[in-house]
Amino acid sequence: MRLRCSSFLHTPRRAWKGMHMRNYTTQMEAARKQIVTKELEIVAQKEHMTTEELMPLVAEGKVVICANKNHTCIDPEGIGSMLRTKINVNLGVSRDCKDYDVEMQKVMQAVEMGAHAIMDLSSHGNTIPFRRKLTSECPALIGTVPIYDSVIHYQRDLDTLTARDFIDVVRLHAQDGVDFVTLHCGITRKTIEQIRQHKRKMNIVSRGGSLVFAWMCMTGEENPFYEYYDEILDICREYDVTVSLGDACRPGCLADATDVCQIEELVRLGELTRRAWEKDVQVMVEGPGHMPLNQIKANMEIQQTICKGAPFYVLGPLVTDIAPGYDHITSAIGGAIAATYGASFLCYVTPAEHLRLPNLEDVKEGIIASKIAAHAADIAKGIPGATDWDNAMSQARRDLDWEKMFDLAIDSEKARRYRAESKPENEDTCTMCGKMCAVRNINKILKGEDVDIME
Repeated sequence: MRLRCSSFLHTPRRAWKGMHMRNYTTQMEAARKQIVTKELEIVAQKEHMTTEELMPLVAEGKVVICANKNHTCIDPEGIGSMLRTKINVNLGVSRDCKDYDVEMQKVMQAVEMGAHAIMDLSSHGNTIPFRRKLTSECPALIGTVPIYDSVIHYQRDLDTLTARDFIDVVRLHAQDGVDFVTLHCGITRKTIEQIRQHKRKMNIVSRGGSLVFAWMCMTGEENPFYEYYDEILDICREYDVTVSLGDACRPGCLADATDVCQIEELVRLGELTRRAWEKDVQVMVEGPGHMPLNQIKANMEIQQTICKGAPFYVLGPLVTDIAPGYDHITSAIGGAIAATYGASFLCYVTPAEHLRLPNLEDVKEGIIASKIAAHAADIAKGIPGATDWDNAMSQARRDLDWEKMFDLAIDSEKARRYRAESKPENEDTCTMCGKMCAVRNINKILKGEDVDIME
């Protein structure tokens, strides 16, 4: 894991000033007051922007800097469509796989591999020590879904919980230093009838959304995250927690993509975005899970229009339903397109999706696939410096500089291992082409040397 707060060690003095005299509540309020926070300055440096360029984007809600005031070891990141595309890694224990030490290994691996955010989706056991360990030691952004924790925290069945119980857990997570919380605020009792009438193929596949839906059906009450939204915003404002507006009706298969249930909820999320901004609370909006390729661009544009440019956080989208075991690939395809057309934040998907809790190798493969998608999108969007990495790799390939190629590879270990497993006769070639290598031979010709293939 990266050293705690290592990126803060050389932060300019101006950025530190606010630590001792914080005269703002949230990063959005600071930006609106023209206050340069230490987090804003760090993000600007990372994005090759000036604070003057970045500040209005934060003030308008088009960029969020998720940074709970109690997460003191955070290495801040900005999330917005005009910045580098960020990736999130979902982790956490379940009733069947409940080893928190293993989950911490996954956290360490994810941070070392460059994940920008970790979401603790634990649904079993005492979650408090693990969550507090994350916010005290992990420099990545930390997210949670408080409704998962509600049943665990109170050790009671869902239908016995009250609206107050849910709100109190949101406050607990905020106090523990969580940077963003996924709240399924956009479904209401109206959604119950929509789901029953429209006969979706997969109904609701959002775990948090299904719990809210079930609670409403069993209690006859309105969604507490919608009904008491203003009180929740007050909590988020107090601790500077970013609200990630969960999409309970995200499509869980291609057949349900861009249907009435999804779009009606999105319209309500646009309303909730506006209400959060009125209280200086930062917002991300979560987006579709499964979606045909040809619908992705339109969905990104619709979200940006309805939610006024708030950062879009997408799971995938997965572009086909038939690839269990390979859904890191189906997700990366959709994620690259989504980020090209406006998504800011990609939630990784592992090969284990739809099958089991991911192991360490699954986590690695999911991160690599998401990083490839994010980088490909950054190139397409023209993010400053995005192509520098690719140009350096091309130069190393032209020079047949294998060590440089390994150093630049997105997965250096795999690149080194593949070459070691199949050693060529000549070091300036590989076992694919041997002495027929196009790069080798053109280099020789341009240097005035003969090409020796048969020797």
